[in-house]
Amino acid sequence: MAAFDRIKSGIPGLDEALDNIRLGDNVVWNVTNLNEFSYFVNPYVKQAKEDNRNLIYIRFANHPPLIEMTEKDFKLLEKEQKNPDTEFCMIERDGIKIYQVNPYNQFETFTLEVHRIIEKEGFDAFYVFDCLSDLQAVWSTDLMMGNFFKVTCPFLFQLDTVAYFPIIRGRHSYDAIAKIRETTQLFLNVYSNSPEEVYVSPLKVWNRYSQTMFLGHKFNPRTGFVKVLQDGQEVSKYYKTINSDKYQDGRTLDSWERYMLQVRMKYEDGGNVDDECDKICELMMTKDEKMLSKIKEYFTFEDYITIYDRRVGSGLVGGKTCGMLLARKIIEKDRPEIYKNFEPDDSFYIGSDLFYTYIVSNDLWDIRVKQRTPEGYYKYGKELEEALKNGTFSDQTKKDFIHILDYFGQNPIIVRSSSFLEDGYGNAFAGKYESVFCVNRGSLEERLAAFEEAVKTVYSSTMNISALEYRKLNGLDDTDEQMALLVQRVSGSYHGDYLFPTAAGVGFSYSPYSPLPDMDNSKGMLRLVMGLGTKAVDRTKKDYPRIINLDKPEVTLVKDMKEKHRYSQHYLDVIDLKNISLHDIPVDEGLEIIPRYSKKVLVEHDREVERMFRERGQRREVVFVNCEGIVKNQDFIDEMKEILNTLQTAYDYPVDIEYTVNFGEDSFNINLLQCRPLQVSTNNESIEMPEDKNVFFHIKESSMGMSRKNTIDTICYVDPHKYYEYPYAQKSSIPRIISDVNTYCKDNDKTAILIVPGRIGTSSPELGIPVVFADISHFTAILEEAYSEVGYMPELSFGSHMFQDLVEAEIYYGALFENEKKLEFNRDMIYDYPNILKDINPNLNEEIYQMIQVIDFDENKAELYHDMNKDETLCIFK
Repeated sequence: MAAFDRIKSGIPGLDEALDNIRLGDNVVWNVTNLNEFSYFVNPYVKQAKEDNRNLIYIRFANHPPLIEMTEKDFKLLEKEQKNPDTEFCMIERDGIKIYQVNPYNQFETFTLEVHRIIEKEGFDAFYVFDCLSDLQAVWSTDLMMGNFFKVTCPFLFQLDTVAYFPIIRGRHSYDAIAKIRETTQLFLNVYSNSPEEVYVSPLKVWNRYSQTMFLGHKFNPRTGFVKVLQDGQEVSKYYKTINSDKYQDGRTLDSWERYMLQVRMKYEDGGNVDDECDKICELMMTKDEKMLSKIKEYFTFEDYITIYDRRVGSGLVGGKTCGMLLARKIIEKDRPEIYKNFEPDDSFYIGSDLFYTYIVSNDLWDIRVKQRTPEGYYKYGKELEEALKNGTFSDQTKKDFIHILDYFGQNPIIVRSSSFLEDGYGNAFAGKYESVFCVNRGSLEERLAAFEEAVKTVYSSTMNISALEYRKLNGLDDTDEQMALLVQRVSGSYHGDYLFPTAAGVGFSYSPYSPLPDMDNSKGMLRLVMGLGTKAVDRTKKDYPRIINLDKPEVTLVKDMKEKHRYSQHYLDVIDLKNISLHDIPVDEGLEIIPRYSKKVLVEHDREVERMFRERGQRREVVFVNCEGIVKNQDFIDEMKEILNTLQTAYDYPVDIEYTVNFGEDSFNINLLQCRPLQVSTNNESIEMPEDKNVFFHIKESSMGMSRKNTIDTICYVDPHKYYEYPYAQKSSIPRIISDVNTYCKDNDKTAILIVPGRIGTSSPELGIPVVFADISHFTAILEEAYSEVGYMPELSFGSHMFQDLVEAEIYYGALFENEKKLEFNRDMIYDYPNILKDINPNLNEEIYQMIQVIDFDENKAELYHDMNKDETLCIFK
């Protein structure tokens, strides 16, 4: 049939009143109850059967079926749901296809399944959908119900279908109804006093018009008679009906807002709201079952209300927000003496529903659907990433953003990712999604524009290659991932034109790193830097954070003062209020502008050099930043131990945290910014090292990872001298080649070792190779090689985002130093094997083939042994 052809509704008088329903029409019936909808859907179904239409019922709600179903139908559907080989849960009987779709799978998964059904059924299909209002109940928001309709209606229209949708009057906000009315072709209000007295009032009939079409119509379901209301007495009776109390409750809130209002009133009246708290938790916090259990254990109704009142938009607040709030609540409840000195939290939370609303309102849903397919996962991911950077927000959303900015005034803030899957048990997503600092200075228009850009940057990061690869590796590529946001005030003090905390860092309740044989890993580890914590989680140029093993905090592995200078912090990250930017400055500049008491806890003096100056008659301070005073502050060390131990006990799992610490003259305040389960195995069994003459490398006290024995199929080695000589401007191409080798190993199920010069994952090519985790995700072991002649020096980045990735993926991580830690390294052994890089990528220049050696072993493999207890690693060629 042709698009826009007239069809029969089963009610001739209605066809005449509306100039017929047409192919392509979505018909929304705004009813008081579903009984009113039955007056119109039953004739429609009967007529469709008579006309031999492809009739489909999309069943998803808890209300009784809108099309008659038998007990046998329900049992057949239940059987189909349990069948793993069935693409769709569907039965067919009496000329009707009944599809069962689960809305509890959340918006994206549910919507994509409905779209696949529509695509499968094709052109000219006739649909009946369950009540849209039930989606609002499942998803706890009008917003997502409206988004579902906004992306589904046009797809149905394109395929020349006819679809009936009921919606319950009085349960939705004006905005939600307006969104549906704007998208649909027909929007019809239905009112009734009795089965003989039903009124139909068309609010929208697209692309057709008559003098009487938009007047009220009286319909008698028993006779099928439809009468346009033109007589004064009939019109008066009609308006008396629609103005009666049952239709005029004046509510403009959505169901979630009304529900929270009712629960508050119940609580204030002294009622028990335990059941309501459980529901609020599930609808507002997270999908992670273990996290939900912990939140329910520690949170009170007042806590939920505080979060609700500081939330913008609807939906979940996401993993990172939950982790931060739960950690703070655990310390508040279990260690109140520590919590009383915490910085207060005054964050805002942007609900996850706004993410999909942004996608839908910017007409990006079609790209999103393509990206969720196996063949479009990466291809359309890149396209969607760019599109998400360039969308716009609605006026209402901008007003909500301004409310946040008004609260913070012109204090700097940070917009952080807080997705569905982030920071839960099993998936850390460390560094996969963006966090954006907003200096928050200038006019309101400038501040709002910067804030919007920050939100869009975080949204677009859901599609960056590292995030896509991470989800793929962890089997999450077909999982609903929705981005909420955590907006936090930047912790710190103002120093001239700069803002930064005294120090910041990350902490681990269990350390997979054993720098000394008798180190107790269960005491945990801190990574600490002066200034903003960005230098604690990213590998940046020439900076070395302080690694503190909490079992023996003052023990370091540097042997002399020269090494202490070298392996200290040389730059700190600051918020620059004058230039409205985030950047680093030399530590000397920072030390000049902070109070004396702050400087005292951050630096260590080189007493020997100071003595030499005194002997020459000069008084000069010679200091370097390594947070020595903080390490020697026993109260701080004890509190961090207690915090980490308390959180691990409550989580029943190792954790890692992000924090800041601001020092006064005689006190300090910790701000707990983030907490998540640490994805690390605590298996540290002893491994016996074999005696073998064919030693490739043998090292001690310079590695990280659990004990293991691996058979090795492939080794990729990057020659440090040739990498150094390679043109600087072209060094950025090397990560792509490493990525090719990574893909080769993944596609051919190869167990592989990667050895690179200097630092892996650095942002500075002169210090190492600037790969991202997606480039190295399939290697079993990664080693950094020292080559001091040209300045390449490993720095095992314990606590960085790269570290998190390696820990979570259970990748061995080691360093080949040039000192006594390197017992043996016979690099020339790999040149006894042919270089297969040309087979992997035949389009490279000869310099690359000389620089990067990739070897495959035959049946005589290499073997890798690592004993965590002894911190000893051996690799031999068989």
